[in-house]
Amino acid sequence: MATREVTAVSSGLNLSISRMSEHDLLEVVEIEVNSGLSLWGWDAYHKELQSREDVIMLVARTQPGAVETGVDPGNDRAVAGFIVARVVAGELHVNNVAVRPEFRRQGIAARLVEAVLSQGRDNGARIAFLEVRAGNVPAQGLYRRCGFQVTGRRRRYYRQPVEDALLMSLLLESSP
Repeated sequence: MATREVTAVSSGLNLSISRMSEHDLLEVVEIEVNSGLSLWGWDAYHKELQSREDVIMLVARTQPGAVETGVDPGNDRAVAGFIVARVVAGELHVNNVAVRPEFRRQGIAARLVEAVLSQGRDNGARIAFLEVRAGNVPAQGLYRRCGFQVTGRRRRYYRQPVEDALLMSLLLESSP
C-alpha cells in the first residue's frame, strides 16, 4: 500500500507522516506502553508490518528544528506518534492511535487520523470504525472533531482495567 509522506506544521512543531517501518517499532512500543493502550507489543506490530497490503501503519516524526520537549535532542526524527488501521471489505478499522505524552495536544493525533482516513478512502473504504474506552474523554473528543460519531457500545470490551468500549464510525463517502 503506497504511503505518501505528508509534512505538517502544528503549534510550531515540524512533522512528517510516513509509513511505519521495522526501525520504528521500539519507539512505537514505548509510546504504546506510556499511553495506556491495550498492549500489542513488538511482535504484533511486526506481524502487522509483514501482513497483506490492506494494513495502514503510519508514524509522525519530528523534523529537525522541532520544539525541544524532553526527547533525546540528538534524535531529531523521533517518532512522536503512530496509527495502525486495516481496510477490510470496504471498511477502515482504526486499531491504535497514540502520541508521546510530551507531544500531546499539538494536533499530531488529528493529523494521523486524517492521514489514515485519506489512505483508507484511496484504498476503497466507504466507512471507518474504531473502538475507544468509554472513560477516555480526550480521545472521544479527538474522534468527534475528526467527524466520528458514537454508534454503539461494547460491554466489558477492554481488559486491564475492564471497561466498556464506545463504537464510533464515520461515513467516508456518500452512497451513489
